[in-house]
Amino acid sequence: MELLDLKKQGINIKEQIPLSRYTFTKTGGEAEYLAFPKSTDEVEKLVKVTRENKIPLTIIGNASNLIIRDGGIDGLVIILTDLKEIKVKDNKVTADAGAKIVDTAFTAAHHGLSGMEFAAGIPGSIGGGVFMNAGAYGGEMQEVVESVNVLTRAGEFKTYSNKEMEFSYRHSLVQDNGDIVLSATFSLTPGDRLEILDHMHYLNALRRYKQPLEYPSCGSVFKRPTGHFVGPMIIKAGLQGKQVGGAQDSTKHAGFIVNKGGATATDYLNLIHLIQKVIKEKYDIDLHTEVRIIGKEK
Repeated sequence: MELLDLKKQGINIKEQIPLSRYTFTKTGGEAEYLAFPKSTDEVEKLVKVTRENKIPLTIIGNASNLIIRDGGIDGLVIILTDLKEIKVKDNKVTADAGAKIVDTAFTAAHHGLSGMEFAAGIPGSIGGGVFMNAGAYGGEMQEVVESVNVLTRAGEFKTYSNKEMEFSYRHSLVQDNGDIVLSATFSLTPGDRLEILDHMHYLNALRRYKQPLEYPSCGSVFKRPTGHFVGPMIIKAGLQGKQVGGAQDSTKHAGFIVNKGGATATDYLNLIHLIQKVIKEKYDIDLHTEVRIIGKEK
């Protein structure tokens, strides 16, 4: 069976689609094939066809903490945002991989469940958030994830416990083994609904005040080096506001790179490399990217 056979069966598969339509940076080259499965059954079929036909496979969530190079991606790209069901039972919330983290956090809050307040403004998907152990305002996914359902590249369905996910700072097991997150279950604590929502609204007000939400960006670009904060280092190095092409280190939050208009992924990467080079020269500190960078050069 071929990919286009699955398209005839009703799976939403497109060809030669610019991924800049989906990334938060509004940059990125084309996907050779792009699929939007609506069920785990469709995901399973797509993975099986790519495996049997030796087609490269790339999985994307909400594309919020992602840079796709200008040469695009060969093979099949699967975007999981049509898998978005969120269910609540007792003190547990189960969300599909394509559900937004924000929607999941607010669903929990409206049911009087505490623990996901930190995630009130994280723009990614549950799959991406679990993949990278997303965090903000002192909280991380690893603190609330109970279990994760995955599909392996070999086509096996598995469930990992929190411990088996090997969470660490912006890292999880599925970054290493390539398993595809299908859903995650969060174990939360009953609390006062209004207090939970009030705290989430407060954190989102902080976010609007501190972050350049008025421009396309990929969020926080660099991981925090032990004992240091990235933003102040960039400011002291004289790099805040530095612009390469249409990509600019934000004048509002130095840890963000924004698209001021017409930026390419290459602009983003050239600015990232410049910042890494200058910080290494001035402070002898290696800045590693938090943002995921994939695809091929143009």
